[in-house]
Amino acid sequence: MTHVRIAVVGIHGHGEKHVEHALGLGRTGRARLSAVVDPREPGDGHAAHGTDTPWFPTFGDLLSSSDPDVHPDVVVLCTPIPTHLPLAKAAMEAGMDVLLEKPTTASLAELTELVAISDRTGRLCQVGFQTFGSHALDAVAELVARGEIGDVVGYGAVGTWVRDAAYWARAPWAGRRRLDGRDVVDGVVTNPLAHAVATTLRIGGVTRAEDVAWVDADLFRANPIEADDTSSVRVTAADGTRYGFGLTLCAAERSTAHVLVLGTRGEIELEYEHDRLVLRSDRVTMDKTYGRTPLLEDLLAVRTVRAAGDLDRTLMCDVRDTGAFMRVLEAVRTGPDPRAVPDDVVTWHSDGGIRRPVVRDVESWCEQVARTQQTFTELGAPWTP
Repeated sequence: MTHVRIAVVGIHGHGEKHVEHALGLGRTGRARLSAVVDPREPGDGHAAHGTDTPWFPTFGDLLSSSDPDVHPDVVVLCTPIPTHLPLAKAAMEAGMDVLLEKPTTASLAELTELVAISDRTGRLCQVGFQTFGSHALDAVAELVARGEIGDVVGYGAVGTWVRDAAYWARAPWAGRRRLDGRDVVDGVVTNPLAHAVATTLRIGGVTRAEDVAWVDADLFRANPIEADDTSSVRVTAADGTRYGFGLTLCAAERSTAHVLVLGTRGEIELEYEHDRLVLRSDRVTMDKTYGRTPLLEDLLAVRTVRAAGDLDRTLMCDVRDTGAFMRVLEAVRTGPDPRAVPDDVVTWHSDGGIRRPVVRDVESWCEQVARTQQTFTELGAPWTP
């Protein structure tokens, strides 16, 4: 483990957290940050600044370096969505294992190609749905298996978050469905609240693309963007189980996103951001917070046991286990453009001079979507036709 070299590609924004994590692993002797890659060099105040970690403006520059000491064993990719497939392909073909930020790729076809590359090269590809490392997921499965909430009748997730205009101006691809002829698919369902979708499906045992029978995507936007910021989605699994997702970035206040497992005798609520599980049934109430295994550390652990000959150990979020989520992304990608929310149900707020829209009563409508597995349009939300 002490000889594992890690490179982080895309080191600003969320990528800086990956840099900090890699540096932390270095302090414990478990790994070493061998390089950082980004068009912008880490400046004053950045976690990598002053650490003597080599910087490269492109991944190609790192791959072509003549210094073997910087060549990574593991690459963390925190880059724009359209770059995920080509960068992961280059890394795995160069003999590196990959931690790839979500969403996995920009299309289901790209996911199929990425899985094939992993199979051909034998390299590991972990996807950054960090909630898959939560120990609460196994606890939910155990409670369901014990019959604590009776028979499961449906699953849902609610995400009512806040994003202002600056969020949609953070990068050229932000809020876009396509850019320069390439799919981007950067909306509420597929990026900021993608964890709500992927985690709920994972809890229900729906992980592979073939586990999904159908997806109904009901997409809206209150912001002047191409993509969706307020959407409802219903997933029907191959076994007929229904999953409802009510998601928005236009809430009055940011709330904690949560997953619901609905049963005939009660329900389980998982606040996945905090690994907090609440069980409410006709027999008992339980409220417990669990730990979490970071996905980078899981990737390092799987590398170690496989090197020792244990080929049965799997990743917590293997690229193959994001197929169900990618079926949802594909429905969003290929579906009609999001419809504009009418002005009469939108109020524009100004926070420190930065404007943001609030969709009236969107919180209650998102909750109804999760609990009934019906879309906004089926429920008759005031912004629907």
